[in-house]
Amino acid sequence: MNIYPVILSGGSGTRLWPLSRVVLPKQLLPLVTDKSMLQETALRVSSLPNRRAGDSALAEFDLMPPLVVCGNEHRFMVAEQLREIGLPPLGILLEPVGRNTAPAVAVAAQYLLAIDPQALMLVLPADHVITDVAAFHQAIAEAALLAAEGALATFGIVPTAPETGYGYIRSGAPVSPGALGCKVERFVEKPDLATAQTFLAAGNYFWNSGMFLFRAERYLSELGQFQPAMLAASEAAVRDGYRDLDFCRLEEKAFAACPSDSIDYAVMEHTAHAVVLPAAIGWSDVGSWSALWEVQPADGNGNVVRGDVYLDGVSNCMVRAERRMVAVLGVQDLIVVETDDAVLVAHKDQVQRVKQVVDHLKQAGRSEHVQHRKVYRPWGSYEGIDIGERFQVKRIIVNPGGKLSLQMHHHRAEHWVVVSGTASVTCGEKVTLLTENESTYIPIGMTHRLENPGKLPLHLIEVQSGSYLGEDDIVRLEDVYQRV
Repeated sequence: MNIYPVILSGGSGTRLWPLSRVVLPKQLLPLVTDKSMLQETALRVSSLPNRRAGDSALAEFDLMPPLVVCGNEHRFMVAEQLREIGLPPLGILLEPVGRNTAPAVAVAAQYLLAIDPQALMLVLPADHVITDVAAFHQAIAEAALLAAEGALATFGIVPTAPETGYGYIRSGAPVSPGALGCKVERFVEKPDLATAQTFLAAGNYFWNSGMFLFRAERYLSELGQFQPAMLAASEAAVRDGYRDLDFCRLEEKAFAACPSDSIDYAVMEHTAHAVVLPAAIGWSDVGSWSALWEVQPADGNGNVVRGDVYLDGVSNCMVRAERRMVAVLGVQDLIVVETDDAVLVAHKDQVQRVKQVVDHLKQAGRSEHVQHRKVYRPWGSYEGIDIGERFQVKRIIVNPGGKLSLQMHHHRAEHWVVVSGTASVTCGEKVTLLTENESTYIPIGMTHRLENPGKLPLHLIEVQSGSYLGEDDIVRLEDVYQRV
């Protein structure tokens, strides 16, 4: 039998603002190591021993390439990050709208059944930390044996503290004498501290990790029993979906018709086949800045530092500097996060209130919760340097072979200065090659395109001038990435 990792890479990660934003969310950021959380998740499961490696615990199974479910706006970053680590995916399913985990897993199951009727799905959020990878692999082996027999297995994290930020799973009797897996008695919402302390003392309560392993066919069968409308909508979304470059676009209306619900509420709380595998694997969902502080190595004073940081008389703090030098003096138990356009300072026991900041930014019509000044595109990136009345300055990087769309603007002209690399510039009917220190001018209303024909990244400065400088003043006439 084949195990297919299904990596759920949706969500905006608002609790890790200002680093995590709508356009560049938590799972696509290098929060713990120099790789993104998505990359770490894919690498963690790719090293799973299997039949080809002669591992007896998984002798009946083979690991297949990952299937990723993500939002449309993240598709190129997801594909590029998997390319960077040498793990081409089985597929990337694009959700037109967010509908929680149950529909996301349903469309993945439909997709896999068309490939392999016996497919086992290992469902993994893209934004979790697991430090004991060997124990994680062993838990997968145990879960796979149960899933092959028809169980819907979930991984219950052995609690290390009376945590109030997680849901819990109460386990019942073992599924068979001597088995590690136990029947699920019930799922429990996030408790208060006193209740969490009783859970920890009882010994049969586990943190709900949101990770699962089951047959695709069994999940859909149970979904049809408890959520028939969701099953029908997911079937239509995959059946009527279509290929777009290397992506599979789900049919928009069908997927939007899916009820929005989690796997727990839609299936696991109702099925008679739910099994929990206790797992002591060094797990965290990194749901806040204080949680990120907990999973990283600290100095002798309990400080976690990243970037250009100076500390004096500081203890038990997390200080992260992305662009500028940050000095922190004589404080303790603080979170300090600096980015190019926002700074967060919070006490560690108040970090859950970060969501209130994001809500404020939304209500005020601001953009700091949506994107950073540096914005990634399939061809490279651009970064705002300065903006004023009727002008804007950007730094643009075009990857080797990258090509912007053939486009025009109704309200702005553009001046391009090449800093390094080679630019091929289409302006009307004319194509010009520019190299270092050369420049060109694109008049208002002129059809134009920028591309990098060289083998090194192209760096240039763009000065925009005109009555309106918004990104929506782009009329794309032709685009190799099929954007509209």
